[in-house]
Amino acid sequence: MKYFVLVGVGILLLAGWSHAQEGVGVGSVEEVTVDADLGASREASRTDAEAVLREEEAISPDELSVAQMREIKERAQNYTFQTEVNRMMKLIINSLYRNKEIFLRELISNGSDALDKIRLLSLTERDVLDANSDLSIRIKAEPEKRLLHIIDSGIGMTRNELINNLGTIAKSGTAEFLSKMQDAEKSGAQEMNDMIGQFGVGFYSAFLVADKVTVVSKSNADKQHVWESDASAFSVAEDPRGDTLRRGTHITLHVKEEAADYLQPDTIRNLVKKYSQFINFPIYLWASRTETVEESDADADAEDKADADDDAQVEDATEEKRETKKTEKTVWDWELMNDNKPIWTRKPNEVNDEEYTQFYKSLTKDTSPQLAKAHFVAEGEVTFRALLFVPRVQPADSFNRYGTKTDHIKLYVRRVFITDEFNDLMPNYLAFIQGIVDSDDLPLNVSRETLQQHKLIKIIKKKLVRKVLDMLKKIPDSEYESFWKEYSTNIKLGVIEDPSNRSRLAKLLRFHSSRGEEMTFLADYVARMKPNQNHIYYIAGSSRAEVEKSPFAERLVRRGYEVLYLTEAVDEYCLSSLPEYDGKKFQNIAKEIFDLEENEQQKERLEAYKKQFEPLTTWLGNKLSAWITRAVVSRRLARSPAALAATAFGWTGNMERLALSNAHQKADDAQRRHHLTQKKMLEINPRHPLIAELLRRVQEAPDSPDTARAADTLYRTAALRSGYMLQEGQAVDFAAAVEDMLQQSLGVPAGALPDDDDEVDEADDQAEAEPAQEEADEVAAEDHDEL
Repeated sequence: MKYFVLVGVGILLLAGWSHAQEGVGVGSVEEVTVDADLGASREASRTDAEAVLREEEAISPDELSVAQMREIKERAQNYTFQTEVNRMMKLIINSLYRNKEIFLRELISNGSDALDKIRLLSLTERDVLDANSDLSIRIKAEPEKRLLHIIDSGIGMTRNELINNLGTIAKSGTAEFLSKMQDAEKSGAQEMNDMIGQFGVGFYSAFLVADKVTVVSKSNADKQHVWESDASAFSVAEDPRGDTLRRGTHITLHVKEEAADYLQPDTIRNLVKKYSQFINFPIYLWASRTETVEESDADADAEDKADADDDAQVEDATEEKRETKKTEKTVWDWELMNDNKPIWTRKPNEVNDEEYTQFYKSLTKDTSPQLAKAHFVAEGEVTFRALLFVPRVQPADSFNRYGTKTDHIKLYVRRVFITDEFNDLMPNYLAFIQGIVDSDDLPLNVSRETLQQHKLIKIIKKKLVRKVLDMLKKIPDSEYESFWKEYSTNIKLGVIEDPSNRSRLAKLLRFHSSRGEEMTFLADYVARMKPNQNHIYYIAGSSRAEVEKSPFAERLVRRGYEVLYLTEAVDEYCLSSLPEYDGKKFQNIAKEIFDLEENEQQKERLEAYKKQFEPLTTWLGNKLSAWITRAVVSRRLARSPAALAATAFGWTGNMERLALSNAHQKADDAQRRHHLTQKKMLEINPRHPLIAELLRRVQEAPDSPDTARAADTLYRTAALRSGYMLQEGQAVDFAAAVEDMLQQSLGVPAGALPDDDDEVDEADDQAEAEPAQEEADEVAAEDHDEL
């Protein structure tokens, strides 16, 4: 095996040496040319001869002579775009692309496609790479001439392909196409993009930064030709220099003055890193670097030579080491810009945890490792690869930006970055997921800014959500507590917003319960349910302490039923959206509809209580008719005398509190007003002595003012105990009633009022009067002096 590897390496080295001996040409048209000594003629730089040679291996810019330029003009076939085509070009150049910088991404993508084609062809026709076995993309800038070169050693184009591929925009039917495109523009940018996407003119993004584009291309099937256009017309001619490229395409942009920044090496590096760092082929930039080298000291060498002449008679003199000095030297060479290989294209079992962590940190700029990851390939209607991560900490302002676009998911097509401003790949509640999605199947529009077929995006989104939920489900128990602390609200919002995935999201839910201090999954709750229990019971409030003391949970907890405690603002909304779990329906025990399994003896006892307290429930229903729908004997109260239960579709005390605290809601909102004024059901505890005494008084003196006041106080205490707020002056009346009871219990006479402190008032009046009199005396004295 080692022998074959060594032989293969030797062949590659031989091919590279052969490549170095030939040279690849640069095409240019008319007055703009590329110097033959490009890179070696920089006066302020010192470049070794080998570097210049290495440059010429990829770009051999044989300068066109005056005769060659004249020959191209004479032999060129010229094309003039029609009026509507010019209009289309203006629309493409000025309206379609949002960012000029994507021109480089488009041209590199085209080069990558050309390299893919020749590589694929070489699998069946091995001799297609004979002219040039190197498969790469090279970029070189000439700021002083405002020229930018992008060279690929791909499949190249014949004369006809130059005309058809780069001149597609001049085909027949342009007027009809332009009409449809303008109609689409009126309908919206997305429809316009979809229409133009079917035309495929990404190459013309070059005119965003260039006023003229020159293309030299050599195909194995034809001679080398030169194509040139200024966006209004183009020409094609055979290259008089002959075959200088060997194979491939060389694009030269004659950059506009205002776009000169794109000629700077740092700008080019940043754009390649942003859009094209994961291209399958190497991308090189001709750039300089400073190296410190040791050179022999000329003065020291001269002295050594003189000393040697003087000591010529010393035959055994040993050779002394020459003195050297360190100098800085500018070296020009090809700099590889995309050495980071996409790990998502590898098989998951070939990537170790350290590689995942390092990639996550480089992708997200997070200093902590990821909490969980999912690396997979999805196949079917659309094939794509994805690598997704869950950060350990969610940004503090994440819910302030809820529903807005995020840059957490980066979309690639054939390893080319397309966008991270995408709100259709993940639902809002999973916006915290970060990662990469890469597909070879996605069709792109002309600017690659929006996708042409949204059906595929919906399929990808559906599969991504399923994979994410599966990843979250697999988080180990030791890490799940940390996950739940950060992302519990997201999962609950998902239950509310995503009906198609509610059952999957429900498996991730955790709540406190009456069973103990630790939180419980719904699956564990169901596993502990009593044999005849048909419902999952829950109660919502602002804190665990509040719900533990709720009157609605008293009897259930006493009889050994487990009750879920919902203590976060979104919890009650969440379970209200979830009809059932594992065949068990949810039941909010703070609402009037309440089902509790009872034996025959318990049912008979309840019926007896109903009959016994019928006079009181009827009297309370009439007396409190302004606030309650009816009064009933309770099945769930144990210690509390009474409680207020919401109707089936009404607001519980917790929900009402949340609505009143919503600062963004209109005060006169009709739905809000309806729920706040909705009547409740009053439940009384037949076993409580207070209720028994109230029954006796109603039977003896139903019209007694004291009994009426007791009923009012009972209603208001039940409202507060049930989590409701007293409305429309009830709080003031309730406070007065409590003060009356305090007076009675302390023996203060009924109707006693605070004493008027007249002496204090008189003293205050006197204190106010004295300064006024002093001021009057001063005014009188001043008048007297004037007289």
